Amino acid sequence: MIAEKDKVVSITYELHVDDGENGKEFFERVDEAQPYAFLFGAGNILSKMEEAIAGRSVGDTFEVAIDFENGYGDYDESRKMIIPKSAFKENGQKQRHLMKVGNVVSMQDDQGNPLRGEILRIDYRGVLMDFNPPLAGYDLYFSGKIVGIRDADPSELEHGHAHEPGGHVH
Repeated sequence: MIAEKDKVVSITYELHVDDGENGKEFFERVDEAQPYAFLFGAGNILSKMEEAIAGRSVGDTFEVAIDFENGYGDYDESRKMIIPKSAFKENGQKQRHLMKVGNVVSMQDDQGNPLRGEILRIDYRGVLMDFNPPLAGYDLYFSGKIVGIRDADPSELEHGHAHEPGGHVH
């Protein structure tokens, strides 16, 4: 079986990143104990990564370099903004456990689209948050191995993503 549309592909990888100033640095490792599974052809991973895996079989290795423009884009200062502290209330109660520097918080924009932002600072003006993707501005260097390929279940095809073993998790 090969990595192609409508297959669930499981990979292990090591990711190094380069911000253009400090050289390549280790970022993360995904190992065989908990491989990353995705629905091939559903837009669940970066297109350049999918291209590097296409047509390969279990046991095959891959390496791919993805520049920031084809990865998560350039870092955008305008995606840093001050959010009123009142946005961190639920049922009239302040959610102090959320308002900590370094926390990544799920929010919604004016149209209800999901956003995730990191809290950078809290002061009298509000909560300074960064809504850039964590890898914005970085060139990415993946090296990995395909550890599993299977046909997608009908529910995975319907939902457009792989499900964890034993059921549906969102």
